[in-house]
Amino acid sequence: MFGPTSVTAGILDIGTRKAEDERRRASTQGSGALCPAKFLGQPAAFDIPNVPDPAYFCRSNFASTCGGGDSNQTVKFAKGTTTLAFKFNDGIIVSVDSRSTMGAYIASGTVKKVIEINPFLLGTMAGGAADCSFWERNLGMQCRMYELRNGKRITVAAASKLLANTVNAYRGYGLSMGTMITGWDETGPQLYYVDSDGTRLKGNMFSVGSGSTYAYGVLDNYYRKDLTVEEAIDLGKRAIYHATHRDAYSGGINNLYHVTKEGWTKIHSIDVNDMHYEFEEEKKNAMSS
Repeated sequence: MFGPTSVTAGILDIGTRKAEDERRRASTQGSGALCPAKFLGQPAAFDIPNVPDPAYFCRSNFASTCGGGDSNQTVKFAKGTTTLAFKFNDGIIVSVDSRSTMGAYIASGTVKKVIEINPFLLGTMAGGAADCSFWERNLGMQCRMYELRNGKRITVAAASKLLANTVNAYRGYGLSMGTMITGWDETGPQLYYVDSDGTRLKGNMFSVGSGSTYAYGVLDNYYRKDLTVEEAIDLGKRAIYHATHRDAYSGGINNLYHVTKEGWTKIHSIDVNDMHYEFEEEKKNAMSS
């Protein structure tokens, strides 16, 4: 029905007097579009493409798919990360890397991929950094509003459902998110996976991102429910290290959190290069003994 729409030079005028004049002129003269004109920057409105069919425009230009599905997109998504979380008898371990990539280009090595939603609730980021960061902070606002209205903390299940409902409402608009929502509520430790398709899964162990297959290899070998806190921390640390060692799109700093009934605690931030030399020395000592 509608052909692909290209991004014009007018995008450079956003926020200028010229753009405001155009907005006023269009609002007084009307528009021949098939749907009401939408303008960037209106208060209390979420910005969407100023085209007759925003959903089609997003699917055509910003769709995030695997394999060769990006070949005809205006914007190519090239993502990479490793995040993981697992439950054990003494709580939940959340462990992530900190590398942000755009294909082969390393955009940042210090990205905070754990969003601290509230003192008892954590979210992780994988996929589009802007999408995850914005919507998980939006989730924090919704959780705080729930707490003010009801006089009690929101459950992890309800928080994950809020996020799943939000992203499902924007399904087909090009969001790219693979997140984990985890925390401790009156039912105990809980862990959920939520992605931009609206999928919501409950489980004991998840790993998300380009390095997740390597992380799963370590987790599947050494994970037990009866791990001690020290063993669980070491497992989360090693799983991220092996993923960053084999996956070029993961790396930087390993940030690790431990969630208990008292809330979450940040355990460490360790450079994966330091971990490499630590584990190499450990391997040499084991082989010589």
